Amino acid sequence: MYAHPHNALGQYRNTNAWGATSGDRIQLILHMMDGVLDRIALARGHMRRKEVSAKGEAIGRAIRLIDGLRAALDKQQGGGLADDLEQLYDYMARRLAEANLRNDEKSLDEVARLMDELRDGWGQLALAGDPVAAAGTTPLRA
Repeated sequence: MYAHPHNALGQYRNTNAWGATSGDRIQLILHMMDGVLDRIALARGHMRRKEVSAKGEAIGRAIRLIDGLRAALDKQQGGGLADDLEQLYDYMARRLAEANLRNDEKSLDEVARLMDELRDGWGQLALAGDPVAAAGTTPLRA
């Protein structure tokens, strides 16, 4: 259903190179975040069915998508917010790796909740057409 994470990141970079609107960039980021949430849901199902290989593959894809989100951060434009997001993305990736090793559904739930909050912020940007997205940063809820 979703593009390979490296393809999505490549599309994001190409969009920046060709000067696409911030709305297009927001949609690409939303697409990647949706992919993370979908992969976590798949991993949860595989975990419950004790499908070890499929669980690991789904979690691995979620981590690669998070890595793509991290790579898309613009530290020059985003400043401290981009640094904070980089740390949050790193935390999410580590929690997913732990969930994979320990069959820990609570860790999956935690990362899904965090990603869902970030995604909601990006969704608000999409509705508002906020230029913050052009900086490659993600809004956080207050």
